Amino acid sequence: MNKPKIGVLPLYVALYDQTSPDRRVLVNGFYQQICMDLRFKGLDVVTTDICCVKSEFEKAVADFEKADVDALVTLHLAYSPSLESADALKNTKLPIIVLDTTAQFLFDHTISSSKVGANHGIHGVQDMCNLLIRNGKDFQIFAGHFENSSVLDDVANAARGAKMAKVMKNAKVGSFGGPFEGMGDFAIHADELKSTIGMTVKSFVDGEMPAVAEDEIKAEYEKDRERFAMNGVTYEQYKGSGRTALGIRKWLSENGLNAFTMNFMGVNGATQFDYMPFMEACKAMGEGIGYAGEGDVMTAALVSSLLSVYDETSFAEMFCPNWRDDTIYLSHMGEYNVKCAGSKPDCRVCNFPYGTNAGNPISMMTVFKPGNAVYVSLCPIGNGKYRFILTDTEVLEVPYETSFRDDVSGWMKVCKPLGEFLAEFSRLGGIHHGALVYGGNVDALASFGRIMGWEVAIIK
Repeated sequence: MNKPKIGVLPLYVALYDQTSPDRRVLVNGFYQQICMDLRFKGLDVVTTDICCVKSEFEKAVADFEKADVDALVTLHLAYSPSLESADALKNTKLPIIVLDTTAQFLFDHTISSSKVGANHGIHGVQDMCNLLIRNGKDFQIFAGHFENSSVLDDVANAARGAKMAKVMKNAKVGSFGGPFEGMGDFAIHADELKSTIGMTVKSFVDGEMPAVAEDEIKAEYEKDRERFAMNGVTYEQYKGSGRTALGIRKWLSENGLNAFTMNFMGVNGATQFDYMPFMEACKAMGEGIGYAGEGDVMTAALVSSLLSVYDETSFAEMFCPNWRDDTIYLSHMGEYNVKCAGSKPDCRVCNFPYGTNAGNPISMMTVFKPGNAVYVSLCPIGNGKYRFILTDTEVLEVPYETSFRDDVSGWMKVCKPLGEFLAEFSRLGGIHHGALVYGGNVDALASFGRIMGWEVAIIK
C-alpha cells in the first residue's frame, strides 16, 4: 500500500501566547503526538509551525501546496478564531479533512479547571466549519478521542481517498484503437471526461510507436523466463508480442501517461499495432499503470487512481453467475494485474481470431488469488454525473488446473443472494467494467468518491 501525504495544520489563538505563554509547549507536544500517530497509521505527514494569525495560516497552507500534499488535515489545539484561517482554507484547492479531537479523554467535574485551555478546540472546529460551509468549501470531518476511537483511522482512510482523487483528476490515458463500437455504458467523450473529472486522453496514431531494438526484446524475454512459466514459448513466438509491449511502454513514458486502454478490434496487421498487448496490460498494472479493456479510458483512469494506494488492484469484469453458490465468475481475455495472480502466470501463445490479420499474442493466464477485496465500478449516470458503486467481496480459492486454465478467471462471493445483488447493481447503473481492489477499504474508497463529487453507493 502506498502512503498518502498530508499536511497537518495546527490551529491556535494568539491571545493565549499573551496570557499563558507556557501553554504553547504543552499544545505543541499534543500536535507532535497526533502527527506521530498518523505516521503510524501509514501516512506521510508534513508539519508546520503552530498558526494563530492570517499570515501564519497563509504561509502554512502555501508550504503544504508546495510540498504537494494530497490533503490538508486541520487540528485545533484550542479555540482559534475562524476569520484568521478562513481565507487560506477558502483559497486552497487541497481537500480539507477536519480532525476534531482533544488531549483529554475524561472531562467531568473531577478534572481541574486548568485543563480547559488545552481541551476546548471543539468550538473552534464549530466556528471554522461554519465558515467553510459559508465559503462553499467541501470538507470531511471526523470526531472522537485520538486514543479511544477510530478517529485517526478515519482520517487515514480519508487521506487515502484524497490521494486517489488527485491521481484521478490528473489522469492521462492513452487510447489504442478507440472505443469498442456499440458499447454504450462507458462511452463518454474525452472533452466531457476532461470537464467533469479532469482527466485527459491521448489517442495513439499509427506511426507514433517508438522503435524497439532486438536486444531489448531479448532482454525482456529472458526476464520473463525467470518470472513466469513460459511453457515452451520460443523467442520467435514471443518477439512480436514483446515488440508491441515494449513499444507501448515507451510510448506511455514518452507522453507522460499513467494509464492505457486497448480495443482488441483495433489490432491490425497493416499497422504498427499487430499484436494484442495482453502481456503489457498485466505487467503495467503490476507497475502501477492503469488499464481497462475495449477502449474504456474512464475505467483505465480509475484503475490508475486505485493503484496509487492499493497496488493489488486489477481491471475485472463480471461474466457469469453461479446462482447456486451466490458467486460470480470474473474474467477477461488476458488482462489482469500480475500482483493479483493466484498461481505463477502461465505464458502461452493465444489464438486471436479478432482484428484484421493480427498475430497470435502471448497471454499470461492464471486465476485471481483468494482474499478479501472490494469490487468497484464507476458509472456515468447522465448530465455529467457519476455513481461510484462499491461492494465488499471475497475472492475464492480455486485450482488453476481446471477447464478455465485458458482464461483469466476467478470467482467472487457476493454479500447477499446473487439475484438481489445483481438487480441492485443494475438498478444503480453499474457498468460491465470494474476493478477488483485487494485489501481495499470501503471507507477510503467512499471518501475518494465523495472528494470527486460522485454519488457513492455501497451494496451490502
